[in-house]
Amino acid sequence: MVSAAAQAGVVAACVVLFVPMGLAGWHLSRNKVLFFSGALFVSLAVGVHLSPYLPSVPHLLATSFFVPGPGAASAAASSSGSSCVPFLHRVSWSDAASAGSSSAGAAANGLGGGTARTWSWPPSLASACGFARLSRDDASLLLNGSWVMVAGDSQARLLVLALLRLLLDPAAAAAAEPELFRRHSDYRAAVPARGISVDFVWAPFESNLTRLLREDLRLAPRVPDVLVLGSGLWHMLHVTDAASYGDALASVAGAAKSLRSPLPVPPPHMFWLGLPHLVNHMLNTDAKRAHMNGTMLRTYDHEVDQRGLVRGDGGPFLLLDVGKLTQGCGQHCTADGMHYDGEVYDAVLHIMLNALVIESQQRI
Repeated sequence: MVSAAAQAGVVAACVVLFVPMGLAGWHLSRNKVLFFSGALFVSLAVGVHLSPYLPSVPHLLATSFFVPGPGAASAAASSSGSSCVPFLHRVSWSDAASAGSSSAGAAANGLGGGTARTWSWPPSLASACGFARLSRDDASLLLNGSWVMVAGDSQARLLVLALLRLLLDPAAAAAAEPELFRRHSDYRAAVPARGISVDFVWAPFESNLTRLLREDLRLAPRVPDVLVLGSGLWHMLHVTDAASYGDALASVAGAAKSLRSPLPVPPPHMFWLGLPHLVNHMLNTDAKRAHMNGTMLRTYDHEVDQRGLVRGDGGPFLLLDVGKLTQGCGQHCTADGMHYDGEVYDAVLHIMLNALVIESQQRI
């Protein structure tokens, strides 16, 4: 609703604008240059007087670029790609006609339930924000010359598997899998044609991640271009203390910030791999069923949100919300209540890659 002050301003502006222009037209009709100069002067004067009552230009542009979509999934396709980042996890799940290689491979390794599910972004959201599944060539071009490091527990290992399946041909990815899944071990791979290096660091506890950031990477001649960290499952099982987990996360956040600050080059793109949805009755040991329940999972997730780790709380990491994605895929996508089909980690990977596209454009 237009305020009374605005209405009065418009009326006054009309008087100021049209009366002088009419008089100018009557007296200056023989001198068109003088007439239009006077009209321009009066128009500018009116604009100055009306400006307090009009919305700002950036506000008008932002409103013009708002693209409505179905329900809460609408996105703002503005000139800043960061406005699309909150919508990266808005994926939909559906039954696939047949199991893809990632789902079938995960099921063969006992890492998922084997029920074929596939994911996608809603078409309106994909169109507004430009989200897309990357081909092998596109992903290789995006990561050209990059060092990607993923550190954490088995969830992090599954993300590396999804990355290798995207970057390598099927035979090479299958050959790499046994080495990647050596129990409690690190792993390194390379894509020589693109100069891409991929490291997995076995770091199941938060103290392992803090040491990696404060010691190992500080002594390295180069830091990773993309750094993905995640932990919590081992702490939940063996320590079972959310407050202690939160304190450890605060240390990780501090170490990550200190790693970024003194660098003479752009800092790494940092991502935090969230905890998966746990299906308690499917967990395969009594200890897991006792300690890794829904209540404990919620308290651990709360610590991630509150300890200055992720960007929404002022932290350095963009959250990869594995919990939301695994819950969306459902318990049919897991065989043990904790590790999910490869399609889930493919979704995590493409959310990360699309975030990299946005961040890379912003750094140019």
